[in-house]
Amino acid sequence: MERRDDEEVLDSPTGWVAKHVRDYVASDGARGHLYHGIPTLLLTTRGRRSGKLRRTALIYGEDGDRHLLAASNGGSAGHPAWYLNLTADPDVHVQVGPERFAARARTATAEEKAALWPIMVKLFPTYARYQAMTARDIPLVILERSE
Repeated sequence: MERRDDEEVLDSPTGWVAKHVRDYVASDGARGHLYHGIPTLLLTTRGRRSGKLRRTALIYGEDGDRHLLAASNGGSAGHPAWYLNLTADPDVHVQVGPERFAARARTATAEEKAALWPIMVKLFPTYARYQAMTARDIPLVILERSE
């Protein structure tokens, strides 16, 4: 994702998520990386319609040096905006604790998801309930660091 240094980043419009993001950024990840004991990262995508940078906090899992995200949207019928954005432009920025890096996002294949989904459910068991609540197959996203 090409980004100018002076380009504004818009945080999630959801109040508690925006506060989480502000705390994460202000503390350089010291506050917010663990949210109720669960690891979270900050994901910045480019809005598919607006072209603006959008940042949100998400629970993540790990598979080696890759980061995993569940596009659960609380079990609702539609995909979350951040997922739609990264499918349009897979080049993203990530912050994990104090570390910041560019990454490329992709949706796991069915075979990859079968192997990786249990990592996410073990981390946050509610993901299993979310999947049961919706007919939509919740995408599992793999973030791989850009070279």
